[in-house]
Amino acid sequence: MKKLLPLAGLLCLLFTAASAQNGKQAAEKSDPEAQKILERVRKKYEKHKTLEAEFTLTLELPDRPKEVQKGVIAQEGQKFRLEMDQQTIASDGKTTWVFLKTEKEIQITNAEPNGESGFMTPRELLNRYQKGDYLYAITEKTRDGGKALTHIEFKPVSRRSEYAKLRVSIDESAQLVERIIAFGRDGSRFTFQITRFTPDKSFKAGYFQLNPKDHPGVRVEDLRM
Repeated sequence: MKKLLPLAGLLCLLFTAASAQNGKQAAEKSDPEAQKILERVRKKYEKHKTLEAEFTLTLELPDRPKEVQKGVIAQEGQKFRLEMDQQTIASDGKTTWVFLKTEKEIQITNAEPNGESGFMTPRELLNRYQKGDYLYAITEKTRDGGKALTHIEFKPVSRRSEYAKLRVSIDESAQLVERIIAFGRDGSRFTFQITRFTPDKSFKAGYFQLNPKDHPGVRVEDLRM
């Protein structure tokens, strides 16, 4: 589960000169009101040096029982750390460590700051919409637990995306992403629900790294090129 929805995405598409041109076309066809909301939320995220969010991840896969996991994601620039029951993923922007706890294995790879790994946080998603990966529009506005939510649906421009669409729910009062639902082309669905958001938290030195020596008995697979 190397992707935030394992993270299946919240999906990164690689950009080429051709996709950049598609981005201009996509922006022209997207909902202007949705764009204004996304821009306000994006600017709020960008004000913070660091972000930390507790979340619940619900996985619904074809022919398998529903699975619910909880975790914490932290980000500082290109650095991030994802903590879940079965795994930890940490990256200092140069190196990425994936600790598979059940298998007692740590995989080490080169970090992919351009998003090739498929890892994405809510802040990254808000940056991606500007670059033309998605067409997007408001689908509805609802109230949930006293919060006024605006729901925006994203459809990937590229047919190579493993996701058919994303639904992003935004708390307009707090100007924060509340929930992201990713629909896989294979019938899977991943719901990423943020339960607590903490901006500008200080992290200790080395927090975005993972030292195999701190986990005796694990197998280390160094896959760096």
